[in-house]
Amino acid sequence: MRKILLLFSLLPFLSTAQNSNTASFVKNELIIIESNPSKGFNNSYILFIPKGVQKNKLTRLLVEPNNTGKVTDSISIHKKYAIGLASESSIGNNISTELKIPLLVPIFPRPAAKPLVYTHALDRDVIFEKTNRLKRLDLQLIAMIKDARNQLKDRNVLVHDKIFMNGFSASATFTNRFLFIHPEIVAAAAMGGFNGELMLPLKKYKNKEFDYPLGINDFEKIFDKKFNQKNYQNIPQYIYMGALDNNDAVQFDDAYNEHERTIINTTLGHKVQERYKKCQRIYTENAISVKFQTYEKVGHWTTSKVNLDVILFFLKELKKNN
Repeated sequence: MRKILLLFSLLPFLSTAQNSNTASFVKNELIIIESNPSKGFNNSYILFIPKGVQKNKLTRLLVEPNNTGKVTDSISIHKKYAIGLASESSIGNNISTELKIPLLVPIFPRPAAKPLVYTHALDRDVIFEKTNRLKRLDLQLIAMIKDARNQLKDRNVLVHDKIFMNGFSASATFTNRFLFIHPEIVAAAAMGGFNGELMLPLKKYKNKEFDYPLGINDFEKIFDKKFNQKNYQNIPQYIYMGALDNNDAVQFDDAYNEHERTIINTTLGHKVQERYKKCQRIYTENAISVKFQTYEKVGHWTTSKVNLDVILFFLKELKKNN
């Protein structure tokens, strides 16, 4: 479970300059967009437009994958948690509210009927799923993003083609893996609380083949395209962990199978913080544009300091295009 400390009005200085002649939203709007298979998404999604978003001014769309934190066949429960993420208790909501940018949150299921299909982490089982609701959630998310651009345009909100992406815990893992598969559509990303294990831009490590989601060994075979290393390297990333975070999904079957777990434990380490240090070194050695941050006296949760740092990271990236 994550602990979110909302910022409220802690960051008034972060608001981008407002043009008094430019119309903006006078209240928060939360819109549920129903699933539309004809447009490529078999699940619904949430579009949150915070108060202060300017109309007819180009900005960024922020995307944060949903993370219910448990399996359930009730889509209404997943919807409830996703609404909470979009509108209240999440870093994504803080980013959206403080920077006045729209936020998209998918309502992806995590069915108890298929407990090993860890949808909210975009694991290997998800990629090979064939059922309409669960198959290729990464492509469904891209279809949602395209639809959201039109939904926003109808409301006079204009967004860049490339998105911001944020995640914590399982949604950080989803984000990390999504960036590898689709680096061409992400302008910047932040991730935290991810078990210390990141997908690596390597085919092999310590003589072990790193297949998806550990690495890119079978990337081309699975996704029918080459890994776009240059695009991925150039995505600004903010990756962080609490120094006391020992939440370890690696040791559980829903997150990793026995083969993946053995490879991770024998090459990157059995402990979360040990793996995190090795992943930092590998990312640095492979020239990935990432800033790593460790927060002392923080476990598997976030604090106002963490939230502030993530917001400042995205503010810097937002200003590059404004």
